[in-house]
Order: sequence, then C-alpha cells, then structure tokens
Amino acid sequence: MISGMASERGSRKKEIGKKAARIVLSACVWLAAWQVLSSVVGKEVLFASPYATFTRLFSLLGTGDFWLKTLRSLLGITEGYLLGICGGVLLAVLTACSEWLYAVFKPMLTVIKTTPVVSFIILALVWLQKESVPIFISFLMVLPIVWANLATGIAETDPQLLEMARVYGFSKHKILRYVYFPSVLPSLLTALTTAIGFAWKAGIAAEVISTPRDSIGAQLNNAKVYLETADLFAWTLVVILLSMAFERLIVFLVGKISAYAAKEGA
Repeated sequence: MISGMASERGSRKKEIGKKAARIVLSACVWLAAWQVLSSVVGKEVLFASPYATFTRLFSLLGTGDFWLKTLRSLLGITEGYLLGICGGVLLAVLTACSEWLYAVFKPMLTVIKTTPVVSFIILALVWLQKESVPIFISFLMVLPIVWANLATGIAETDPQLLEMARVYGFSKHKILRYVYFPSVLPSLLTALTTAIGFAWKAGIAAEVISTPRDSIGAQLNNAKVYLETADLFAWTLVVILLSMAFERLIVFLVGKISAYAAKEGA
C-alpha cells in the first residue's frame, strides 16, 4: 500500500514537471517570436521589445500609483462582472419559468450580443458619469453570456430526474440543490470563465474611451497619445495577467463548490 502511494506521488510529480516544462517551452517560443518581430521592425516606438516592456513593467510595479490604478480598474470591472452574473442568473431563471418572459427578453439580449461594444460605450458616456462606464459595459457583456449558458443548462436538465424527485416528494429547495444545481454547473462554469475575458476586454476598452481618472484604460490612452509603446505593452500585459488570474480563481471556486455539492449529495 505504501509503495503504491509513493508510486502515485511520483507519477503526480512527474506529470506536474511535464506540465511546467510545456509552459516554460511555450513561453520561451513566444518570447523569442516577440523579440524577432521587434528586431525586424527595429524601432521601439513602433514595436517594443520584451526587454523594454518588462523593464517598464518592473519599474511600474515599484510605484504606488501603479497599484492604485490597477486596483480601481480591478474593482470596477469586478463590480460589472458580478452584476452581470446576478442579472444573467435572474434572467435565466425567469425565462426558464415563462415562455412569455423568454419572448420579451430574447430580442433585447440578441441586440446586446450583436451591437458593437463601442456603440454602447459612446451611449454610456451620454447617460453615465465616465467612472461608471466601464462597470456598465462589463455588466452588459457578461449578462447575455451567463443568461444563454444557464438557460441552456436549465433546459437540458434530465426530465426523468425531475419526475423522480417529485415522486419521492422532494421540496423545491431539494430539487434545486440536488437536481438543477448539478445539471447547470458545467454550463455555469463555462459562462463564468468565458465572461471574465469579455468583461476585461470590454471594460478596458470602455476605460480607454471614457478615460476615468486613475485607471488602466486611461494609462493605455496616454501611452498611445505620447507614443510610449513600452508603457502600452506593459499595461496590456497587466490586463492579460489579471484576466488569466481571475479566470483561474473562478475555476478554482466553482470547482470547490462542485466538490462540496457532490459530497453533500452523496
């Protein structure tokens, strides 16, 4: 038994090592491609090199101003993301319960999905203060993703499981917990991980156009105006890393919730 556990740990470590090696190899390949492209262009003002970008990034990391701007953008986009999730869940439940409500809300959600983001940003600048625009845009991008995925998950819930739950006299709470929740969880995970990327892209785009004070988007806009390409690349890298970190966090949290639900249902 002990030898089997040791073998399993060794196999797990080997797999982790292989995964880390693949990540490092991929990073090296793309950094090399980045460096080659920068060398071909030959002008830092047009295409910053990895060295210039990371040098500027580490310089920014040492300033309190950087953390303030990052935190403000982070809080605003997170707020819009969470509001979009709440709105999407509410709409999914309402439209799953009523075909009339589905008919009412479907055109609105189609319009949101098909209209260019920049149109909504410009309209939001007319309606709202510029500090609220990124929150609103992030909310607007997340809402239809969560609604569509969750509505699909609810619709695809096994009717035989629902019938069995009613036969055994399950309460609405138990039906929700033991039938609907496991059924919609994969769709919800897909929605949450997909939506976080859209929230960051749309939210930062809204910041670039609306330029709220002390935000990442305002810094990107300044970098464009003053042709500070290394700053542009450095701040873009910050956005990418924050989006990736949030996606990992969401996957981790939903995984924990899923494991807990499975344990409770066992």
